[in-house]
Amino acid sequence: MKKTALLNSELSYEISKMGHTDGLVICDSGLPIPQTTKRIDLAVISNLPRFIDVFDAIVSELYIEEVVIAQEFKDTNLYLVLLEKLAVLEKVQENKITVQYVAHQEFKTLTENTKCIVRTGECTPYANIILRSGVMF
Repeated sequence: MKKTALLNSELSYEISKMGHTDGLVICDSGLPIPQTTKRIDLAVISNLPRFIDVFDAIVSELYIEEVVIAQEFKDTNLYLVLLEKLAVLEKVQENKITVQYVAHQEFKTLTENTKCIVRTGECTPYANIILRSGVMF
């Protein structure tokens, strides 16, 4: 049995294939997913699983160098929770995480060039993030 928190085998496999600067998207239940990008659909019902719970599980296995967030996400309460989680993650990784803000329309375009998109049941608008893989050396 796996030792880390992430139990989903498909998601764990995709993370294991990521290299430096590769992107992985965690999205809410409404983000359009390009046909050409791998989809891992975890959504069960409204708000299950939550965005932040999936984020926590993924960062238990992925070293993050940069995140990309839609500017519009700043207007949600979930954004403040995410910022706290990123601050803790920086301390654990002992490295700065760059945060890039883009318009939601540009965010959707950027998802086309990521390794995979993980769809959650989250129903908070703009609850989407691109995690860019870093290196541990």
